[in-house]
This record gives sequence, C-alpha cells and structure tokens, in this order.
Amino acid sequence: MNIMNLVNALPGAVAQGLIWGIMAIGVYITFRILDIADLTVDGTLCTGGAVCIMMMQSGQNVWVSMAVALVAGMLAGMVTGLLHTFMGIPAILAGILTQLGLYSVNLKIMGKANQAINVDKFDLLVSLRYIKGVPFFKNTILIVALMIVALIVILYWFFGTELGCSLRATGCNDRMARAQGINTDFNRVLGLMLSNGLVALAGALLGQYQGFADINMGRGAIVIGLAAVIIGESIFGKIFRNFGFLLLAVALGSIIYYFVLQIVIWLGIDTDLLKLLSAAVVAVFLAIPTWKSKYLSKPVNKGGA
Repeated sequence: MNIMNLVNALPGAVAQGLIWGIMAIGVYITFRILDIADLTVDGTLCTGGAVCIMMMQSGQNVWVSMAVALVAGMLAGMVTGLLHTFMGIPAILAGILTQLGLYSVNLKIMGKANQAINVDKFDLLVSLRYIKGVPFFKNTILIVALMIVALIVILYWFFGTELGCSLRATGCNDRMARAQGINTDFNRVLGLMLSNGLVALAGALLGQYQGFADINMGRGAIVIGLAAVIIGESIFGKIFRNFGFLLLAVALGSIIYYFVLQIVIWLGIDTDLLKLLSAAVVAVFLAIPTWKSKYLSKPVNKGGA
C-alpha cells in the first residue's frame, strides 16, 4: 500500500465531500429542523444532474442550467410536501412515492439512462480535472467551498426571519406552532422544497464534476447525507452551537466521510462493501445517544445516603 496514492486521492475526496456537503445541508433541513427523514433526495440528486447536463447540452449557460436544476428539485420537494400535507400520506412514504416517480421523470429528461458532458467542449463550473494544475479561481475545491459559505450565510439569514423561525418551530413542536397561528402544512412544504432544491443543486455540481448524469447517481444518497449530518454533529456539535456553524459542521462531516472512504479504498477493502459500511456508520452514530443515556449516564441516588 503506497501512502502517496492516498495523499494524491485526498484533493478529490475534499472536492467530492464539499459537493455532497451541499446535499447534506439539504438533508439537515428536513432531518433535524423539520424532523422528517425525506427519501425524495435519492431521486432529486439525479434530477439536478440530469436537468443541468441536458440544459448545458442544449446550449444554456452553466449558471442558468444550475438555477433550473435547483427549481426542478424544489418542485420535486413540493410534490412530496403536498402528498404529505394535502393527501395525508406519512412523510417517509410520500418521499418514497416521489422518488419512485422521479425515476421515470429522470429517464424522460435524459432520454436514456446516462448522459455525458465533455469538459473540453463545455464551460463547466467544476470538474474532476479542475483540482490540480489550474488557476486558483478555477479550482473546484475553492469554488464549491465559496458556494457553501454563501449558502450558509443565506440560510442563516433566512432561518432568522419570521418565516424561518416559524419553520423551525414547526419541526420543534408542531402543536404549539399551530396554537400560535403558524401554518405548519405550508412550512413543511416549504422546508421540503428548500431541502430538495439544495440536493438538486448538489446533483448539478456532481454531474459536472464526474462528467455525466446517471439514472442511479442518487441511489443511497440519503445514507450519505445522514452520515455527513451525524458525523458532523458528533465531532463538531459541542464546538459549534451557533446555527450557521452547525451547517458548516454538516459540510465538514461530508468531507470526513469521503476521507474515510478513501482510506477504506486505500486499505484494499472490497469497494462493493462501501454502501454496507456507510449504512453501518450511520447506524452506529445514530445509536450513540441511546447508548450514552443507557450505559454511560450516572444512576440517580434516591436513597439520600
């Protein structure tokens, strides 16, 4: 095992981790703020990539293509939200239904299961080839890092507004929020739209980065997003208590996740087991709070002695 192979792979891991960090921030909005495990993201990640690639192939500017991808993701989130609020379908099942429908939608968008885009023929914002040997202002790591900082600033501002606070209140205590006159159904739909818009934006960046959009590119995305959220909270949660820094912790958790994947690959472990390892990591980190309360908390002395 050559240590230099691992070192050379780390910039790529950082770039991918940052792109998936945007997706993880979207997952954080539903999972932590709205208290919903939204499985729509497995479909909207592909939707974002498919829309962006097809828009650019039709001659559109990269920024326009990414904006349309974001809107497409928000529309998918709205569908999940309406299935949940208007039709009364449980949130997790509503996400599964939308994800299932998006498989066909994504196939129709691309026309086939896979669409490639050539970095030499199109003016891409990010690419695997833009990590080394390019001007700093074109470096994928720098560009995506700046995008994450901008997104965190915008989200920090939004969740500090009256609407943002009402959205947080909906996830914190639904009944109390309704008692205060908050339209909780509207807030759930809005939260799902924000979340899936960010996931689709990450899909648009990922499609450019890897040079293609594939119908299966979003499979297991929810596991990676949850892994990033859990790892970020576990490592940085006690340090970063401010909401904006918590969003940053989620993005850092995604980078750590991809670092771990690179180490696993470097150690020669079968790559077919990566999804299984990801699921195991998420399960362990989700169980840690329960283990702490059960086995590490000090027993209360009721005898007074």
